[in-house]
Amino acid sequence: MRLRFAPSPTGALHIGGARTALYNWLVARGQGGTLVLRIEDTDRERSTPENVEQILDALRWLEIDYDEGPISQVARSDRHQEVLQRLLDSGHAYRSTATADDVKAYKERHGADRGFRGEAQDEGAVRLRVPDEGESVVHDIIRGDTTFAHIHLDDPVIARADGSVLYNFAVAVDDLDAGITHVIRGEDHLSNTPKQLLVLEALDAQPPVYAHLPLLHGPDGKKLSKRHGAASVQELRDAGYLPEAVRNYLALLGWGDEDDETLIPTDELVKRFRIERVSRNPARFDEQKLRWMNGRYMRQLGTDEITRRLEELSGRSGLHDAVAISEEKIQTLADFWPLAGFIFDGPADDPAAREKWLSDGGREALAEARGALQETEPFDPEHIERALRGVVESRGAKPVEVFQPVRVALAGTTVSPGIFETLAVLGRDESLARIDAALRT
Repeated sequence: MRLRFAPSPTGALHIGGARTALYNWLVARGQGGTLVLRIEDTDRERSTPENVEQILDALRWLEIDYDEGPISQVARSDRHQEVLQRLLDSGHAYRSTATADDVKAYKERHGADRGFRGEAQDEGAVRLRVPDEGESVVHDIIRGDTTFAHIHLDDPVIARADGSVLYNFAVAVDDLDAGITHVIRGEDHLSNTPKQLLVLEALDAQPPVYAHLPLLHGPDGKKLSKRHGAASVQELRDAGYLPEAVRNYLALLGWGDEDDETLIPTDELVKRFRIERVSRNPARFDEQKLRWMNGRYMRQLGTDEITRRLEELSGRSGLHDAVAISEEKIQTLADFWPLAGFIFDGPADDPAAREKWLSDGGREALAEARGALQETEPFDPEHIERALRGVVESRGAKPVEVFQPVRVALAGTTVSPGIFETLAVLGRDESLARIDAALRT
C-alpha cells in the first residue's frame, strides 16, 4: 500500500488539507503502508520556497511524518515531457490550436452535452483523445461508483503550447511512477479524476483506489473559511491548541469509531482508523468543540508539561508557579496570558474595573486587606485566605467586596487565577507594592 499527500504550496496549510494529510498518515501507519509527500508546485508564481516551508512546518507541528519526499512536481518536468511525447507518438494525444471560442462553437453545432473533439494540427496545445464510446468509472471507497460517459467529456488539454504540462496529466504520471495504490483527497478533486483515469488508460496503467473526502463546513453549514475562526494549521498553533488534540479532532471530522468515542489518543487512532468508515456527508468544523477537546487534553498534561509547552510557544521562562494556579481555568495555551499575564507584565488597565471596585468602600476594604496581608506569616495560600476572610468578617462584608478590590489592585482587572494563590505567587513585597499603587490612584 502506497499513499501520497500532495499539497499545492500556495499558502498556509488549510485545515481541510491537514485532515487529508492525517487520513493518509493514519492509513499508512495503521496498515503498514508508505506515505509519499509530493509538492505540486507547477504554479510557479504562487509556489514559493516560503510557501513550501509553510506546508512542511505545519506537518512537523502536527507530527505527521512521511517516508518519501518531499518530491517537487516541477522537478519531474523531463519525465512529464517524455510521457507526453509518448502519447503524441502513439496517437493518444494531438496538438490543437482550438480556443475556448472554438470549443463553444463546436458545442453549438453538436449540442451542449457533446464533448469537444478536435483535429490534429502541427502546433498548439496538446489534447488527450477521449473515445466517444464507453465511460470512465471512478471506484471510490467513500462515495461508491461515479460514472462519466466519454461522449460528454471534452478532449482535455494536458499541455500548453509551450510544452508545460497541466495538473491532471502531471498528477496521473506522478502517481503512476510513484506506484501509488491509494489516493485519499478532497472531493473537490472528484471532477479531475476521469481526466486522470484517461491518462492512465492511455498509458495502459492500472488506476489507484480512490477515496474522496467530504468537504469541511463551518457550524453554519457553509464552506469553512476564515469567518469561522482559525482556517489554517498555523493559526491553530498560534491559538494555543495542542497537536495531539488537533489530530484527534480532525480525525473525527467525517470518521467515527465503532465505539463512538470522542477522546482517542493518536496511537489508538492509528489502530482503529479505517477509510471505509468515513462518511460521504460534509463534516462541520466547530472551533468551540475543538476548544473543549483541547481543554481535556490540557488536563492530562500536568503542570510541568504545560509549562514546557507554554515557555516554548512564548519564548518566556519562569512560568511554572503561575501555570500551577491557572491550568484548571484554561483550555488552550493561549488562554494563559489573558488570565495570568499580569503576574509577569504588571496590572492591566481596566478603568471600569477600577471604578467599580477601587472607589469608596472598595478602597477602604483594600486598605484593611493590605494591613492584614502585611502581618500574614507564612505568606502562603492557606494563611492568606485566613487573613482575608478575617477582613471579610471584621467588616461584615461579602467575600467579593474584599477579594475583588484586591484582585483589581493586583491584576488591573477582575479576571485572574484564584486570589489567594495569586498573592502567594506574586509574593508579599510585590503584592503590597501593587496594592499601594492602587491606593494612590
